[in-house]
Amino acid sequence: MNARIEHIRKEEREYHENYYEHYSLYEKGTWLHKPVGVVLRMANRLNTGKPLNMLDLGCGIGRNSIPLAEIAMPAGGKVVCVDLLGKALTKLRQYASKFGVKSAIVTEKSDISDYVIPPDTYDYMIACSSLEHVKSEASLHKVLKSMADGTKVGGINTIVMHTNIEEYDIATGKKRETLFEIIKSKDDVLNLLSRNYDGWERLHLQEEPLELEINRGDDPVMLKADSVTIAVIKR
Repeated sequence: MNARIEHIRKEEREYHENYYEHYSLYEKGTWLHKPVGVVLRMANRLNTGKPLNMLDLGCGIGRNSIPLAEIAMPAGGKVVCVDLLGKALTKLRQYASKFGVKSAIVTEKSDISDYVIPPDTYDYMIACSSLEHVKSEASLHKVLKSMADGTKVGGINTIVMHTNIEEYDIATGKKRETLFEIIKSKDDVLNLLSRNYDGWERLHLQEEPLELEINRGDDPVMLKADSVTIAVIKR
């Protein structure tokens, strides 16, 4: 792993671990306040009473995983939750117990760049604000292909990915180094997703500007991006 990626990973780990310590899952006023609406809508579209196998790539502490488990659990389904941060997975397991869905949650510690998705395995996969953090452009292509190949016919993939990412120092307004592994234009991401899911039916596409205040060490930073959300079903 090159020095740039190591530096970004260190900064991101510190930011997320600090955030998870200071804010609780579903705490108002945070980006953990609620799950992504389209993630749950697509899961409910698949919820016909059969056991659902779901995969959350870059699950964090369970913002989406917990409500997905609530959908999957009555029929005996599972949500496999993958994240690089062991502390995030520990908190996810604690929240799974708190919300009564422990039996439906499986945690796996892994960089999603390296995570192996067996072919034709999952009914539903999500990657929310996580594909920006794979190791390289080649890893991004690999993960997307693996997601497509690992989805059963009739299954759905939902992806939220930030594009055109920039970071600004709030105190000065000056542009800073952007500490994301993958920085791509919105058009490039849309084209990549279109190629990866050629032959799939598009169920949802949304593009919207994003501004989010974060911290880099002790420095408050404004993250600006164009967020792309897409949901597709395998035909």
